[in-house]
This record gives sequence, C-alpha cells and structure tokens, in this order.
Amino acid sequence: MTTIAAPVTETANESHKKNRIQVSNTKKPLFFYVNLAKRYIQQHNEVELSALGMAIATVVTIAEILKNNGLATEKKVLTSTVGMKDENKGRLVQKAKIEITLGKSEKFDNMMAPADTTTPESEAATDDKK
Repeated sequence: MTTIAAPVTETANESHKKNRIQVSNTKKPLFFYVNLAKRYIQQHNEVELSALGMAIATVVTIAEILKNNGLATEKKVLTSTVGMKDENKGRLVQKAKIEITLGKSEKFDNMMAPADTTTPESEAATDDKK
C-alpha cells in the first residue's frame, strides 16, 4: 500500500516544477530558454534546466551562457537514464537525462538592473568635463 507515499512525492515535485524548464532543441530557439531562465532566476532565485537525449547539449549551452555572463552559479548537475516508450516501435527505450540547477549569482541583480544613464552623479561628472 504505497498510495500514501505517491501523493507526498507529487506535492514535493509540484512545488519544485515552478522553476523547472524542460528544454527541447526543436520547439524554441536557444535564447528563448536563456531569457526564460533569467526570469525564473529573478523570481525564484534558482532555476532547474532539464532535457532528454539530443536536447542535453542545448541545456549545457544555456547553463554555460548564464554562468559565463556572471548571472548564475552551478548548484547541482544530475544525469540519469529513463525508460520511455518508443512511439513508432512501441518498445521501451533508454534515454539519457540531465538536470542542471543554477542559482542566482551575487552580481545578478546589478547586471539585470536597467541601465539608467541619467543619474545625478553622471550628470555632475559630465558637467565637470565641460
């Protein structure tokens, strides 16, 4: 009788799915996912990127873009294989899966703040140069 355990794990996963992005390399362009990940980091302080099979390279690229731009830090990387039913042949196939959790970097808020070039300090600095 494991029916009690199943709803408990589902509830934990439901709260976790708010900041999860399941990446496909056929549906959306790369920078759609990069920008979506930025928004999720802004809202939840972290984002979980996951992908299966050929989309794994896309997830790694998204994570590297965010890390190299100083927006995110790597928290966790999980790899596994999952059994999926092949739609064409109807048999069970093993697919590689990756989950990368990225956290908000210390510089994130400063880098994501809109660039306001008309601050009183910058106006004073330009006045001094005249």
